[in-house]
Amino acid sequence: MTSRCHVHPSRKLSGISYSLRGPLASQAERMRAAGKDVIALNLGDPAVYGLPPARKVVQAVRDHLDHSCGYSSAAGLPDARDAVARHYRSKGLDSVQSGDVYLGNGVSELAPLCLHALLNPRDQVLIPAPDYPMWTASVAMAGGRPVHYRCDEASNWYPDPGDIARKVTDRTRAIVVINPNNPTGAVWPGEILDGIADVARRHDLVLLADEIYADFLYDGTRHTPLATCAPDVPCLTFGGLSKRSRIPGYRMGWLALTGCRGPASDYVTALDTLATLRLCPNVPAQRAVETALHLDDTTALTAPGGALCLRRDHLWRLLAGIPGVRTVKPQGAFYVFPRITAGQYRLGDDERLAADLLHEEGLLVVPGSGLGPVPPGHLRMVTLPQPDVLTEAVNRLARFLERRCISGPSTTNHGTSPKARSHSGKERRPPR
Repeated sequence: MTSRCHVHPSRKLSGISYSLRGPLASQAERMRAAGKDVIALNLGDPAVYGLPPARKVVQAVRDHLDHSCGYSSAAGLPDARDAVARHYRSKGLDSVQSGDVYLGNGVSELAPLCLHALLNPRDQVLIPAPDYPMWTASVAMAGGRPVHYRCDEASNWYPDPGDIARKVTDRTRAIVVINPNNPTGAVWPGEILDGIADVARRHDLVLLADEIYADFLYDGTRHTPLATCAPDVPCLTFGGLSKRSRIPGYRMGWLALTGCRGPASDYVTALDTLATLRLCPNVPAQRAVETALHLDDTTALTAPGGALCLRRDHLWRLLAGIPGVRTVKPQGAFYVFPRITAGQYRLGDDERLAADLLHEEGLLVVPGSGLGPVPPGHLRMVTLPQPDVLTEAVNRLARFLERRCISGPSTTNHGTSPKARSHSGKERRPPR
């Protein structure tokens, strides 16, 4: 029998979406199941693109499986927490002790936990635009109101601390900083972080520093931990092994507290309560933390000639060869956030653009409108695939735009065809 009871969803979910795994990704899966060739550039999952984890990290989990069947303490295993604390002390956060570290099933578990501990209904949190949509969704689900501050494409996607300050109200509780940034790849300089820290200091706000990509830096770029700019301000720094060690499926992240003693002790008590309610993090994955933090194998990937540096350069150059496509060169993470300039192509909004790209060319990207309030025409693409796959992906984008060019067929910097070319100048065949 069919139930006559209509179950209404929570109003907290109104307007919440996750465009990285949303309807377009589901459509791409159906297309693949039907035998269609789809190139997916929507998820930052290194394991999918031939970038395996270090064998020592996987072996550390295997070696301890027999001793990982029970619960750990609510905040995590002491050895793993101590390893994270030592890691941050080596980065200049001298105050971090193991008791300041909470392990979790990825940052995507810990971010909602810290927001539920912080927010009352209608409290506001300042979030960068564009943003990683988990933060906007997590604020709303915790009963708060996300308020976006602008990152300026014309200024290398940096924010303006003055703009952030103007958005502070008597309901503002925290500022989220995503640095290195997803989706833009920007790495915010120390003077901007100092300015944000000063806003938090003047208005008694909590800083939430998402630094999951702190190990992915290019061209000699340096990363400044936000907490070093604000030792006197409550700051929660988020990191993990999903990207650094290329094991997103293991679900191992952490947050480290600084500036949270004294007046912030009640908030720490609330964090302790919520950490206890979820019992504990994934115990087998905790066994990888100490080994993983002893290894530094991301530098070889991001240095000149490294796989990630080569792939970033390759995709950035190919996009630059398409008329009307502009991309700020990313200095960190593994994403590009190109903009298709208005007036040159008939495209519709970002969601329609991404949907048509998937339907017509089998290219899955993330529409910019799914990443917060950003100017139209933006797409997020991962730089992780091998160069021949990236070449074919840009070929498909170029063909798509060629059909929508207002002034008729155009040429590109790659030659007389809109197709992108590899470093050798020869066109690559589509991946099978």
